[in-house]
Amino acid sequence: MTRLAIFDCDGTLVDGQAAVCETMERAFGAIGAPPPERNAIRRTVGLSLPLAVRQLMMDGREVDRLQVVEAYKRLFRETRLSGALHEPLFDGMTDLLERLHADGWLLGVATGKSDRGLHSCLDTHGIKHRFATLHGADRYPSKPHPAMLEAALSETGVDVADAVMIGDTVFDIHMACDIGVRAIGVGWGYHEAEELLAAGAVGVAQTMDELEKLIRE
Repeated sequence: MTRLAIFDCDGTLVDGQAAVCETMERAFGAIGAPPPERNAIRRTVGLSLPLAVRQLMMDGREVDRLQVVEAYKRLFRETRLSGALHEPLFDGMTDLLERLHADGWLLGVATGKSDRGLHSCLDTHGIKHRFATLHGADRYPSKPHPAMLEAALSETGVDVADAVMIGDTVFDIHMACDIGVRAIGVGWGYHEAEELLAAGAVGVAQTMDELEKLIRE
């Protein structure tokens, strides 16, 4: 039996909160719009960028939303190329991935990041080679649509019953539950544990040891 553990990226594998919030604030400023509150920005992490901006500018004009999206992409890319981007792995994550891989688990990522951003992030931390399947928001509908998860299962040939999705937002949990994949929440990301459990997570890990136990159940 081949088992597959699929991870979200921001808020699950890496702590990109500061980078996301600062870039979104700058993107709004680039078009002369007042920036959203940081809590509002954090609540959209996990969605595709256009959908996140739409939620943050519910009453805005579509042309303004498009300008914010393009500004965000440009500013985030400039930060990454300058070497100033800081997206540290959560403590203990590398060791967890190594243990799962050593025990025969296939690993994957399904994220609201762009493909370029995802590959750059994993390359920076030297862990991309551990993942058998990688899916970013460029090629799929935004979470919670399960298209990314379905693609990961198809690419690896793993059955729904032998896969698990690990994420920090209700978007991750809904995506998994929609197609019957077991969903696990982590408590160090963007949504509260109570929200993740209400969305259908089988449990919410507060430590890497707890996460590993939930994955292996």
